[in-house]
Amino acid sequence: MFHWIYELYGNELGPLRIFNYVTFRAMMAGITAMFITFVYGKSMIDFLRSLKFRESVRSDGPESHAQKSGTPTMGGLIMILSLSISVLLWGNLRNLNVLLLLSSAIAFCGLGFADDYMKSVKKIKGGMRARSKFLITIFIAITVTSIFFYFTGKPNTLASKGIPFEITDLFLPFWKGPVWNLGVLAIPFAILVLIGSSHAVNLTDGLDGLASGTVVIATATLGLIAYVSGTPVAANYLNIPYLPGAHEYSVFLAALSGALLGFLWFNCHPAQVFMGDTGSLFLGSTLGLTAIMLKKEFLLVILGGIFVAEAVSVILQVGSFKLRGKRIFKMAPLHHHFELIGWSEEKVVIRFWIIGILLAIVTLSTLKIQ
Repeated sequence: MFHWIYELYGNELGPLRIFNYVTFRAMMAGITAMFITFVYGKSMIDFLRSLKFRESVRSDGPESHAQKSGTPTMGGLIMILSLSISVLLWGNLRNLNVLLLLSSAIAFCGLGFADDYMKSVKKIKGGMRARSKFLITIFIAITVTSIFFYFTGKPNTLASKGIPFEITDLFLPFWKGPVWNLGVLAIPFAILVLIGSSHAVNLTDGLDGLASGTVVIATATLGLIAYVSGTPVAANYLNIPYLPGAHEYSVFLAALSGALLGFLWFNCHPAQVFMGDTGSLFLGSTLGLTAIMLKKEFLLVILGGIFVAEAVSVILQVGSFKLRGKRIFKMAPLHHHFELIGWSEEKVVIRFWIIGILLAIVTLSTLKIQ
């Protein structure tokens, strides 16, 4: 909205030019989303509690988690609300990819909400049927990625402004320039990235503040990458693909970071609210879609190393048990394993945050080391 005000009256009222600066709008988007979550978070948690949106702790989980049963869930609604308001206020709504990011987040949030509703209100064990949930996830992923590759994601790249490339090109960390043109495989690959990241974050959401803290680190890092990718001078200096309009993604990501920090205030141990699938699915899919838009799909493996480790631990645990009848970890996902070997919940969360920060530093270093 404020960017439209600049376009309409910026020439007449000089001070309104500040709304044209991405850095200013990104900062304000983060502050706005955080403010909304801080101010209205408690009221929304009480509202969720009144609707009986309460967590049912898994019976086979650590015994220490039994006391969490009854905690309000679907806290992802708090984040999606503050994110949407902030983006509508501060985002450049003429940028179709910003609208695509927001639409995708709302769609995945809606899917997560339906699953949480069945578990917490309808008391259906396991929530939505796995096949139905998977098919809906595939449908959303196909829709979002197709829109990007066929309509909103075509770059207008000049050699003088960065590395020439096609939208279907694949880039690797520490490697200058594209390594392979995926062609018709671009959409299936993007769908895999989108679904993989959404479910990896979903698996990480098992301890107070774990998912929200690690995701905010990844989101802020992607925000910096988006800004330099959309700035010709910076992209050319770093030898990364210049993506016209990508700097506007940083406004969206700043708003999401602010919403996450505000949510973390209520989600840290002992949590007053859980995000549920309502939050984790849209957070993970947003990381995946942003990586696709920035041509940083493989870089997300480094940045989201915590999420990758959590997902791999589940795959290894299930595979080992089916093939050998033995478990590799005391419990999967990985954070439960560390709990069962004696780490406190707070220690697991903080150490995972530290690893997340280190991975973010490595991620940013790849922009120059190539």
